[in-house]
Amino acid sequence: MDSIVVTGNGPLSGTIPIAGAKNACLTLMPATLLSEEPLTLSNAPRLSDIKTMTQLLQSLGAEVQSLQGGQVLTMSSHDLTSHVADYDIVRKMRASNLVLGPMLARLGHAVVSLPGGCAIGARPMDIHITGLEALGAEIELKDGYLHAKAPGGLKGAVIDFPFASVGATENVLMAATLAKGTTVINNAAREPEIVDLADCLRKMGAQIEGDGTSRIEVQGVDRLSGATHPVVTDRIELGTYMLVPAICGGEVELLGGRMSLVGAFCEKLDAAGIAVEATEQGLKVSRKNGRVKAVDVTTEPFPGFPTDLQAQMMALLCTADGTSVLEEKIFENRFMHAPELMRMGARVEVHGGTATVHGVEKLKGAPVMATDLRASVSLILAGLAAEGETLVSRVYHLDRGYEHVVTKLRGVGAKIERVKEQ
Repeated sequence: MDSIVVTGNGPLSGTIPIAGAKNACLTLMPATLLSEEPLTLSNAPRLSDIKTMTQLLQSLGAEVQSLQGGQVLTMSSHDLTSHVADYDIVRKMRASNLVLGPMLARLGHAVVSLPGGCAIGARPMDIHITGLEALGAEIELKDGYLHAKAPGGLKGAVIDFPFASVGATENVLMAATLAKGTTVINNAAREPEIVDLADCLRKMGAQIEGDGTSRIEVQGVDRLSGATHPVVTDRIELGTYMLVPAICGGEVELLGGRMSLVGAFCEKLDAAGIAVEATEQGLKVSRKNGRVKAVDVTTEPFPGFPTDLQAQMMALLCTADGTSVLEEKIFENRFMHAPELMRMGARVEVHGGTATVHGVEKLKGAPVMATDLRASVSLILAGLAAEGETLVSRVYHLDRGYEHVVTKLRGVGAKIERVKEQ
């Protein structure tokens, strides 16, 4: 098993290219199941989760080719041979459940294992199920698998989600493209990944309006065609690397970054004393003057502060001047990085869904353990700002969401290396 060794060495400067969005790509890939014609995705991130989704689609009979070093994916589902998404693959990644809606819409039946992923709290499938049932699906849970069928085909309906679930919005949106009649999704998620999916589906011939708002309307069509589509920039990788000059000092330009993807995050950085400036190539970030200021953060669905940047923001606020309060409203059990940051000298108190961070002047390097994807990169950020050496173990989580972390950070002057554990 690999570890990452980070040694704090002062301000960092240079450019970091931002990859295509993991969460968008994992949603776009199952869209191939909706059509017999090829779907090609460019700007795909090179991550282990993408490989897992590739394995899942191939297990269903889809053809998937990785080109140009993994940045282009060509997929074809003209001859599907299975409708069963097996536990051995699905357990590795929660996004695997996104094959349910497309298979149900095109094949009329699907058997999908309950999903896995990071251990950051319960993320139930109930809202996916009720949304698809509103379209006419019959779904039964047996032996850890969802057995779904639509004997009369899917039919348009008005669906009122109890909360703005990203995954459920994606699953129902894909299913609705081939349902008969009109589907209205109320309280739909508004994330950029939803808009990216809708853009791709429209290229395939879907009739969709309202994506990016809380009300999406879909007019079902008889069939979808193939398409070529670039994956949107990864706003979570973007936000993560924006914190590099914030926590270390210096100035870093994030190539491909867009302010519209990280608006609420930029507001908090500004309040903390971090300057963000749009450039021709992306975003340029630097610390304004002296020590970072304490700020309070509450995670919310888009366009609010992303839960997937909460751990990284905590790393920054550990060295802020003053006391910050972070409230996690999306997932329970998502402060597992706090005890590891405390090993580095951070002062953090966790009570339920709230973490109080008392800033210290300096963190100190220590052996720490990654507990999930975003926690792993938060510990690397902390190590960049700490005195001495930080050893981050269990970094296999990192490979699910960040490509070439060591290379990208070395490119701006960081002292970081990946090593094999003894």
